[in-house]
Amino acid sequence: MNETLAVNYRMQGLGGYSLEYHSHQEYEVYFFHSGSCRYLIHNQIYDLQPGDILLMDGLTLHKPNINPTVEYVRSVVHFSPHWIKSLLEELGSMYLIEVFQRLHHCLIRTNGNDESKRLEEIICRLDELQKRSNGNDPIAETEMKVLLIQVLISVYRLGQMESFKNPYQKGDKVEHAENIAAYIQLNYMKKMTLESIAEALNLSKSYVSHVFKEMTGFTVMEYVMGCRLTQVKYSLEMEPDKSLHEIAHDCGFESASHFSRYFRDKVGVTPKEYRQLRLRKSQVMK
Repeated sequence: MNETLAVNYRMQGLGGYSLEYHSHQEYEVYFFHSGSCRYLIHNQIYDLQPGDILLMDGLTLHKPNINPTVEYVRSVVHFSPHWIKSLLEELGSMYLIEVFQRLHHCLIRTNGNDESKRLEEIICRLDELQKRSNGNDPIAETEMKVLLIQVLISVYRLGQMESFKNPYQKGDKVEHAENIAAYIQLNYMKKMTLESIAEALNLSKSYVSHVFKEMTGFTVMEYVMGCRLTQVKYSLEMEPDKSLHEIAHDCGFESASHFSRYFRDKVGVTPKEYRQLRLRKSQVMK
């Protein structure tokens, strides 16, 4: 993925994207157009409706759970806050990204209003411009920054419309799945089993397994490992003097060898290589 900006307008199906529980460094504007999608972000589950917009800081774990037999159409804008920060500061408009920093994630239910249609038009133009750009054109980069600011202005306006942010009623299954996720988020660094989670929440083991899979699309232990992996990635970058063994232990991995194998399988590089890559990028951005 481009480290500064990546735009995809009206993607259909998987579009080459993974449906695994994941996180990334970029902020994300996710616009759901049509189909069937239940979205898990951190420990919140959202049953999406056409016109819904999700804002995410990227580092918060998230995953769409879709019905493969039904169309799945959405637009996505990933952008680095560092790429746009100096221009926002110059304009006195840092408030446009405050929602990502303060809330980490939120849902805006637009019901397909006029402002949401304007937002879709801007994302379409941004997607077309990005496809035409060769990556070395300063004029195109400036134009993309201007369009991104227009995206953020439109999102900000939508967020100010309180009537479109009313929470919807959640059923028992969704609440139970969210409680399971919340418990794991607080305890993933400890030794965890399906039995221990079920006992802590006063639910049966089979129900915990079934309801979490049904609501989120993956198993309880996959979620546990996803939480551990995200914390590991954060620690590798933010605690450069801490040993890999210490980080693995503190994040709930029982052995260094299992940690290394799992990390490489999921991330594509070793923990040491990942740390070096992130630290180099951090230095470039300073």
